[in-house]
Amino acid sequence: MKPIIAIVAGGDSSEWQVSLRSAAGLNEFIPSEKYTKYIVTVVGKTWQVELPSGEKAPIDRNDFSFMLDGEKVKFDFAYITIHGTPGENGILQGYFDLIGLPYSCCGVLAASLTFDKYPCNRYLKSFGVNVAESVWLHRGDKIDEKLIAEKVGLPCFVKPCDGGSSFGVTKVKTLEEMPLAIEKAFAEGKEVMVEALMTGTEVTCGMYRTRAKEVVFPITEVVTANEFFDYDAKYNGQVEEITPARLSEEWTRNVQNETRKIYSALNAKGIIRVDYIIEPSGKINLLEVNTTPGMTATSFIPQQVRAAGLDIRDVMSDIIENELL
Repeated sequence: MKPIIAIVAGGDSSEWQVSLRSAAGLNEFIPSEKYTKYIVTVVGKTWQVELPSGEKAPIDRNDFSFMLDGEKVKFDFAYITIHGTPGENGILQGYFDLIGLPYSCCGVLAASLTFDKYPCNRYLKSFGVNVAESVWLHRGDKIDEKLIAEKVGLPCFVKPCDGGSSFGVTKVKTLEEMPLAIEKAFAEGKEVMVEALMTGTEVTCGMYRTRAKEVVFPITEVVTANEFFDYDAKYNGQVEEITPARLSEEWTRNVQNETRKIYSALNAKGIIRVDYIIEPSGKINLLEVNTTPGMTATSFIPQQVRAAGLDIRDVMSDIIENELL
């Protein structure tokens, strides 16, 4: 009997639509001849599985099962593709740990840490990773925009610490713009980070490890005429994505080695993608770590898999089989 795979999508953040696109991509990438697949949506307290008939059935949260033709169906593996809470911040991972269901991505600690950008940056800085100067804001803090600007400089970026897909992110050029930008970021997350501007070439690099091997993908260069790599650039085509990136062999090797270092420091699992800014001097600065990267046909990871001469179906099998052994 083929292992039964749950492709878990949805979530409770602004990224839920992106998550559904990733689920559709994964449904194509995971080979049907090896696995029986179902898309499961988790939205608030409504957990549902899409049946072959097109109908939806409720998920029993006691054991993450569902009923089909009068029989209980239990999953063998969950591929989490929720970009945001509860699938990217460790909550769903903790639930799966409790019920003993193997899953695709980082565990509770790494997922929780990487989801909150400021603590993640502080942690990785202790391993020698270069990060931008930044300020951490919480609801209820007395905010002095002038002091913030003196610390991080202008222009700067204001972003939710616990968000993604550039929701709530603003490039702030003047002191007068900062209060509204902070308010916008707090609308998306519980914490806000004000980060110094980093200039240079933006790149991103994915990788994964199994018990048998390590695979570091070719690097993608991100070029956009927008102010930054915002939602429109990410999902509405206002960007040029060049894979492999137009980097020297040395810089390519350095970025891939930095990605390996970050993977190890986080004790990561499954596929991660790390975004960087490379200064003209060659200094590599961390932008952020993605532990549940997008998996649509045009997302960075599938692009990098193709550029590596690999079959995405084999990569998916690697991730699943590593947890089912």
